[in-house]
Amino acid sequence: MTWEPERLDDQRHLSEGDPSGMLPAVAGAAAHVRTGYRNAIEARVDRLAGQGRPRAIVVAGMGGSGIAGDMLAAVAGNGAPLPIVTVRSYQLPGWVGATDLVIAVSGSGDTEETLSVATQAVRRGCTLLGVGAPGSPLEAVATQASAVYVPVPVSGQSRANLWLLAIPLIVAAAELRLVTAEPDLFERVAATLEDMANRCRPASESFINPGKSLAMDLAESLPMIWGSSPSTAVAAHRLAGQLHANAKYPAMHGELPEAGHLQVAALDGPVAERDIFADVSGRSLRLVILRDVEEHPQVTRRREASLRLARERGVPVSELMAEGVHPLERMATLIGLGDYASTYLALGYAIDPTSVSAITELKARISQ
Repeated sequence: MTWEPERLDDQRHLSEGDPSGMLPAVAGAAAHVRTGYRNAIEARVDRLAGQGRPRAIVVAGMGGSGIAGDMLAAVAGNGAPLPIVTVRSYQLPGWVGATDLVIAVSGSGDTEETLSVATQAVRRGCTLLGVGAPGSPLEAVATQASAVYVPVPVSGQSRANLWLLAIPLIVAAAELRLVTAEPDLFERVAATLEDMANRCRPASESFINPGKSLAMDLAESLPMIWGSSPSTAVAAHRLAGQLHANAKYPAMHGELPEAGHLQVAALDGPVAERDIFADVSGRSLRLVILRDVEEHPQVTRRREASLRLARERGVPVSELMAEGVHPLERMATLIGLGDYASTYLALGYAIDPTSVSAITELKARISQ
C-alpha cells in the first residue's frame, strides 16, 4: 500500500474507495447528537434521579462504546462527587454493588463483554442503564431487569455512531446533577460538528481542508498523540483508535503529564531518527499534541518543553487546539477532526475505511 496524497482531491476515488460510506457517516455526527439527546429524553432517563445519587458510575463498553464512558468522565471532571470508571472487559469489578449505577453501552447491542457486565450488574442489584440498538440482546437484559434503556438507531460500524451512544450518558448524568449540561449545550455541540463537516467535506481541497491536512501530516509517520487535559486525552484515545480501525494504521496515545514520564523517551529512539539523505523515506515518529484551553500550569510547561525537545531532535510535530466553552464542545472539535483525518488517511492509502476484516476474523476464531 502506498500513500498518494493526490487521491484526497480525486472525487471519484473518494466515492469509489469508500463503498460503505464512512465519510457520510462521519458527516452525520451532528444529527447523531440531536437524535441521541431526543432519544434519551423520550426514554425517560430522568427516572434514574428518583433512585438517588449512586455511589459510583461504571460504564461498560468496548471500542467506540468505551470512549463514551471516557467522555462522560471528562465532562464530569475532577470535581465530580463520585468516581466514574470505564470497564473494557468481561468482569464487573468486585467492589461494584447495589448502590452503584452501571451503564452498559453497545452499538450493536450484542457485544459479549458488555452483555456479560450488564448481566452481572443485574445479579448484584445495581441500577442499570442500557444504551444500544433497539430489539437487541442488551435491551432484553435491561427490559427483564425493569431498567431504563435508550434505543438508538445505530447503522454501520459502532465507531461511526459515537455521538448517538455518548449523548444519552451525558443527559443521564445531567439528570443526576453530576454535570452541567443544559439543552442548548447539545445544540452547540451539534453546530460545532456541522461546521467541521462543512470544512472537511470531500469537495474541499486539501490545502484548506483540516481533515485532509491532518491526514497528510500523519501519513508515513508513527503518530504519538498526547492530550493536555482529560478532555483532550479522550480525543487522543479516540484518534488513535480511529487510525487503527479506519486506516488500519498504528498509533499510540497518552496524556500529559504522564506521557512526559514515559512516552517522551521515544524521542531518543530508533523510530525518531530520520535519514534526510535516504532515497526512500521510512516511517518516523510524529508528535501530535491536542491542547486544551484549560490546562494545569505544570502541564503547560511540560507540553511546551516536550514540543521543544521534539523539534530539537528533528521530530515533526502537529499541535491542535480544542475550541469551545464546555468540555463536550471542546472534545467535539478534536474528535470531529480526528474522525475525518483517519478516514482520509485510509483513502489516501486506497484502504476501505469501513472494512475491519482482522477484527471480524478474530471474532470468528474465538467463537468456534
